[in-house]
Amino acid sequence: MTALHTDLYEIRMAVSYLRRGMTEPATFSLFARDLPHDRGFLVCAGLADCLDFLARFHFDDDELDYLREELGLGERDLEALARLCFEGDVWAVPEGHVVFANEPLIEVTASLPQAQLVETTLLNFLTFQTAVATKAARCRIAADGAELVDFSARRTHGVHAAFAAARVSAMVGFAGTSHVAAASRFGLRPVGTMAHSYVEAFPSERAAFRAFAEDFPDATVFLVDTYDTVNGVRTAADLAKTLHLPSARVGVRLDSGDLDALSRVTRKILDDAGLPEARIMASGGLDEHAILRLVRAGAPIDSYGVGTKMGVSADAPSLDTAYKLVEYAGRPVMKTSPGKATLPGAKQVYRNGSAGPDVLTRRAEQAPHDSLPLLVPVMRAGERVGSGHEFADARARFEHDLAWLPEAAKRLRVPEPVGVQRSAQLDELAERTAKAFRSREAAGWR
Repeated sequence: MTALHTDLYEIRMAVSYLRRGMTEPATFSLFARDLPHDRGFLVCAGLADCLDFLARFHFDDDELDYLREELGLGERDLEALARLCFEGDVWAVPEGHVVFANEPLIEVTASLPQAQLVETTLLNFLTFQTAVATKAARCRIAADGAELVDFSARRTHGVHAAFAAARVSAMVGFAGTSHVAAASRFGLRPVGTMAHSYVEAFPSERAAFRAFAEDFPDATVFLVDTYDTVNGVRTAADLAKTLHLPSARVGVRLDSGDLDALSRVTRKILDDAGLPEARIMASGGLDEHAILRLVRAGAPIDSYGVGTKMGVSADAPSLDTAYKLVEYAGRPVMKTSPGKATLPGAKQVYRNGSAGPDVLTRRAEQAPHDSLPLLVPVMRAGERVGSGHEFADARARFEHDLAWLPEAAKRLRVPEPVGVQRSAQLDELAERTAKAFRSREAAGWR
């Protein structure tokens, strides 16, 4: 990914820093100020892409030529940018962990120009993927054990987003994805049935179903709502008996209408036809709330295909994330503006095994009793470090944290997030930093 994947002001600030020799270590903290409406938690995602980007960060010749021509940067500026690569340290919450408002997802310490230039990309990866992972996790909670499949690729906001949605939905428990390239890249299970166009291309629904069953006898899932859904189910069941298809390899997909009522009729038709193991999949504009209604109603649905509303996190498509300078050249810094105040210094989040509050501390503080740190070093001097960053590890972390989350935090409506307390040392540092700033301002410091 190009180093120009950044906002213009990042480049202008970095050039200004370089001109003035402001290259001392700076620490930036990335966090969500608030949880979106009806969210009781967030699921960390996007770190893998962040580390890939940081490991490759540099300006190539074409990019430097563009900056020369478009911004009028001089040769000294361009030479300074050409020498830049990411050589800093990164602490982060590993993917799959559950976090809450104001807890850092990632903290970057590097020379000020380096740490400044990577802001846009880190925010992009972490904000989007955390939002989608959280939405997918809510679908997982609603499904109550039913299988979930990612159907979002055709509606995500860009091809890269489709890959990300497939990956993070699998991270929180989706069983597969319709996106073949994502399945191949990430080792996921590819899942797919047929489209209405396939049924319409044949002279009859039965002819379409027969052709599909003959061509794919091990994946005979019939889309039954092109014309009349109940008749489509009867046709699928009769054909399965005629072709002697194993019950366990037969399925039907309901993509429209009253899914609760239709699933009950479908189950009876399949059972009466001697197909008790045939599965029912539902799709069509589903989200966690629609899934929960069907589950609570007792609809006999085995699998849900979840697309647009998960892949774009429709009700909360972004997070109020921020990437803020918290320390420069050994000096803690903070914002004090109302509603957007920040906390100074590098931080740590500690969590104990109970449902008690997390504790936000200074990074160097001693851990509270029986608590474990959430942020771990993932990059030192520009090189990746540590273990436990594989996809399987992220899945395991999510399963652990989902079991740990209190039921009140998992509610889909009016949840109660786990609290986050600040340590006394962090509060004292914030007070001291704010006081020092006020003193400098009063003295007219320049």
